[in-house]
Amino acid sequence: MSRRLRRRVSRKGKEKVVAHGYTEFEEEVSTSERNGHVDWTCLPDDTVIQLFSCLNYRDRASLASACKTWRCLSASPCLWNSLDLRAHRCDSTMASLLASRCMNLQKLRFRGAESADAIIFLQARSLREITGDYCRKITDATLSVIAARHELLECLQLGPDFCERITSDAVKQIAFCCPKLTKLRLSGIRDVQGDAINALGKHCPHLTDVGFLDCLKVDEVALGNVASLRFLSVAGTSNVKWGVVSHVWHKLPNLVGLDVSRTDVGPAAVSRLLISSQSLKVLCALNCPVLEGDANFAVPKIKGKSLLAHFTDIFEGITSLFADTTSKGKTVFLDWRNSKKTHKSMDEMMTWFEWILSHSLLRSAENNPQGLDDFWLKQGAPLLLILMQSSQEDVQERAATGLATFVVIDDEHASIDRGRAEAVMRDGGIRLLLDLAKSWREGLQSEAAKAIANLSVNVNVAKAVAEEGGIDILASLARSMNRLVAEEAAGGLWNLSVGEEHKGAIAEAGGVKALVDLIFKWSSGGDGVLERAAGALANLAADDKCSMEVALAGGVHALVMLARNCKFEGVQEQAARALANLAAHGDSNGNNAAVGQEVGALEALVQLTRSPHEGVRQEAAGALWNLSFDDRNREAIASAGGVEALVALAQTCSNASPGLQERAAGALWGLSVSEANSVAIGREGGVAPLIALARSDAEDVHETAAGALWNLAFNPGNALRIVEEGGVPALVHLCSSSVSKMARFMAALALAYMFDGRMDEYALVGTSSESTSKIVSLDGSRRMALKHIEAFILMFSDRQAFTAAASSSAPAALAEVTEGARIQEAGHLRCSGAEIGRFISMLKNPSVLKACAAFALLQFTIPGGRHALHHAKLMQNAGAARVLRATAAAATAPLEAKIFARIVLRNLEHHQAESSKGI
Repeated sequence: MSRRLRRRVSRKGKEKVVAHGYTEFEEEVSTSERNGHVDWTCLPDDTVIQLFSCLNYRDRASLASACKTWRCLSASPCLWNSLDLRAHRCDSTMASLLASRCMNLQKLRFRGAESADAIIFLQARSLREITGDYCRKITDATLSVIAARHELLECLQLGPDFCERITSDAVKQIAFCCPKLTKLRLSGIRDVQGDAINALGKHCPHLTDVGFLDCLKVDEVALGNVASLRFLSVAGTSNVKWGVVSHVWHKLPNLVGLDVSRTDVGPAAVSRLLISSQSLKVLCALNCPVLEGDANFAVPKIKGKSLLAHFTDIFEGITSLFADTTSKGKTVFLDWRNSKKTHKSMDEMMTWFEWILSHSLLRSAENNPQGLDDFWLKQGAPLLLILMQSSQEDVQERAATGLATFVVIDDEHASIDRGRAEAVMRDGGIRLLLDLAKSWREGLQSEAAKAIANLSVNVNVAKAVAEEGGIDILASLARSMNRLVAEEAAGGLWNLSVGEEHKGAIAEAGGVKALVDLIFKWSSGGDGVLERAAGALANLAADDKCSMEVALAGGVHALVMLARNCKFEGVQEQAARALANLAAHGDSNGNNAAVGQEVGALEALVQLTRSPHEGVRQEAAGALWNLSFDDRNREAIASAGGVEALVALAQTCSNASPGLQERAAGALWGLSVSEANSVAIGREGGVAPLIALARSDAEDVHETAAGALWNLAFNPGNALRIVEEGGVPALVHLCSSSVSKMARFMAALALAYMFDGRMDEYALVGTSSESTSKIVSLDGSRRMALKHIEAFILMFSDRQAFTAAASSSAPAALAEVTEGARIQEAGHLRCSGAEIGRFISMLKNPSVLKACAAFALLQFTIPGGRHALHHAKLMQNAGAARVLRATAAAATAPLEAKIFARIVLRNLEHHQAESSKGI
């Protein structure tokens, strides 16, 4: 994704903190503070344990290494009531090492089949709750062994991804082995058969909460036999026989909550369940197309019962379940959490609401069905924000993930829904997400950072994130040892760094160093984090000051390493883009040269131009274009096979995106500054594809193709190739019709090079008959070219201004002509002594080339141009002043040539005077 105000946070001065209840400790700390240090190893044991409880596992291990006492305290049973292994690769060896600390383990969260296989090695026989995700490869055998080893298990949850390899056999084993089971939630089982469900009803008498979500088939009749059920969810399950359901499930004596979201349930089944069930209080039917599509459906109004759907007020529906309805609307969840009264059944129901709503909202966000915009703005976004404040960690995570997902319109182009993003911001969502991101729980950190990253694509949200201190938080998370946390934080910095106003703040927060370190830390096996880190560095490198920070932090080496070694196209593209941006500051810092001197950099970029992925080819060509502005890089690129690679790229990109076309032609333009490279480009067949690119509809492609052809045309052999390949009509068309003044200008200069007489000897090679035909052909092309060069010059000739300038020597008259003739971008062009000499020679040409040469020299010497002083010195060394004076005084010269020559002379006098002042 793929894919934006700086705020300084002043640090408070040192404050003395009094720890009430530890008088002796206070005195000891005070004494040690006066001595200039604090002996933290003297902290009371229960204080250390409390400190440990606020840390993740890595930080606990790091802190435990401080001393023997802390190492012992870190193993305290109260710190090992719960264990979250999702961020770690947990195999049997690691699990065995943890076993000594897991004797009293109550809750376990894991991720993936390997961790599932390792659970039994923890020897945590007292486990009460197991939650797993990424469970597609978990088998019946694994799940059966887990159930057999943990007979005290009360809660088992696997999902939300599908448990494709788990069958009813494993469900039966769970029923036989876990008689204390109260909650079972499984996702994506193909067929939950009746004998498995009946086994649950028979052997698990305390089973009150069952969820068979996104299953292909569930035995409806058997579920109607589980009399202990209070909460049941079949959300997303297909092939449900609703006629059977409506006649069976309403008989469940204890059923309070039923979730049929994302199913094909219809109005008849919903009405019968609500009316017939004596115990049912709430039926949740979010995103049910059949139900929502019935315009005639009227929600049964039964006191004490609610239907939660997209077309009902969910907050009011939940409020109506409370005896005390002073809590109303969107505050119902907050009021319940803050209530001092305890009501077991309502607490259980609200906890279940949080779980099913977070699950259904996330699924809806992932599928993004049409027609839900109004629901998301009025109910969906507020619900997700409220669920982020739940006491259930998995609910918080899903709510944050839901926020990250529901705003996205197009993953590929990093497009988000502006209304949804700003709705989150208006309801205080940014502060909530940033608070979650500061949690010590890495799962919450990751999902909160992901949501912040996606929301920050919106400019207004990005500004709010920065103002709330989000940049500092993300920069801190980017240093996490947890790859998933670091990846999402890097994604947030990537999106924020799009905004120019945030780049400096990211650098100040240490974000540049953190991003570079990420590349070294996860150089293998972390494509997602590498792409995001490289993308953020690419954005930051576009800023001159930040580009220096990137280089100082080791960014050049890190990015070249990615370009050389990483095989993932997203990483390659962002690494090449970052190198291109680093090399774009050649006039203000040394990064261009530094990139070229990094071992393997140029070879890697040349190789990337052959990538099968267009984005990689585009960014690699762009990097080579920028690097070619340095003389040493230019020749090194050619030595690395750059000419052949870029010609091949130009030959294959006629139907590619304008961005790739522009950069391919631009890189050849940069290389062709060297005459040896120019000859090599012509010899490799580079003329024809550049002519084809000159016919592009894109203005930027016009400029780079015209620039390359201008450089190539300096060589007579290439000039002849341009004629033979049909380049004259293409250049004439550019010269007369392009929207870009620069493209017209360079096309005119290319035509001037081609027909100033130096190409004639090449045209005369061959038999006499061939020579005659070539001469006739060249004569026709010459007349066409000169006619359009003249027309181009006249575009910048205001007759009234020229007449006034001819009859007056007043500087104001020449200044008016200069302003009218100026092509702003031409001031960035840098010519060699040979090129300047060639234009001076053209001043002696009797044709329109005299005016063209004077016009070109005017552009190159206008005061304020980047290379104007350089050109002025070259002209002075070549004795241009004498030729210019002769042109200005020539009676037969065109008026334009005379006026332009006078302006160039004035420019030379200005630069000479400025140089004298400098001396």
